[in-house]
Amino acid sequence: MVPDNWEIQAKENQKAYKRLLEKGNKNKMLKMLPDLHEEAFSKIDCLECARCCKNHSPRFKQPDIKRIAKVLRIKEGELVHRYLRLDADGDYVTQASPCPFLADDNTCNIYEDRPSDCRRYPYTDEDVLLKRVQLTLKNTTVCPATFVVMERLLEVGK
Repeated sequence: MVPDNWEIQAKENQKAYKRLLEKGNKNKMLKMLPDLHEEAFSKIDCLECARCCKNHSPRFKQPDIKRIAKVLRIKEGELVHRYLRLDADGDYVTQASPCPFLADDNTCNIYEDRPSDCRRYPYTDEDVLLKRVQLTLKNTTVCPATFVVMERLLEVGK
């Protein structure tokens, strides 16, 4: 079960998460991730949450843009003009939040063709969780599944 105050706990535990991610046994944690990922998502329904889609944008790589434009039956330039912008890192991201492809019922209008970042988010079953510490720390405050995984890793790390 995810506590009601998980966002507050996530903020309070940022230093502990960072210490674990930087100094913990990476091989041990990596082996645990698939099971922890499954455990977290057995408790969390993304369609009830959609905080990721409401709070930040994935990167839209060129293959994503091409595929999504084709599905929407618009030109790639029109997709970029209508929905995307370049961020400080030179990546295409959505112009605004929430994501323009998020429907009122928290489903995704382009789900089958969504960007790779969306498919992989929140990276709780892959090494990105361990390698990109700042991203993981941010995700613990946005995604309850990331919070659950990090809390379980903290428990085991003690």
